[in-house]
Amino acid sequence: MERRDGERGQASVELVAAIPALALAALLVAQLTLAGYALWSAGVAARAGARAAYVGGDGERAARASLPGPLRSHATVSDRDRVRVELRMPSLVPGMPRVPITARAGLGVGDGRGR
Repeated sequence: MERRDGERGQASVELVAAIPALALAALLVAQLTLAGYALWSAGVAARAGARAAYVGGDGERAARASLPGPLRSHATVSDRDRVRVELRMPSLVPGMPRVPITARAGLGVGDGRGR
């Protein structure tokens, strides 16, 4: 197969054009992974706090202690009725809005309607 002189370097140009799209896709996947990790961590922390409160311990302290360090500093934890952990999703891109993530957990009899 012969190459025409006008097509020399075409693959390089196409690769350079595709690199920003690939980088954006990788950044999107990483951001979604980080969002999932933050949501999972908030749920684990709420359940840990609920278990501690159920046995008479400090639910807020247990929930905060079970959060990973980077998420712990900006988390809001309350253990009034049920343990509630609220944090802001970390962002990989500066200037992006930090979406709030909330997880709740409670142990006990309840009223049969999830409360």
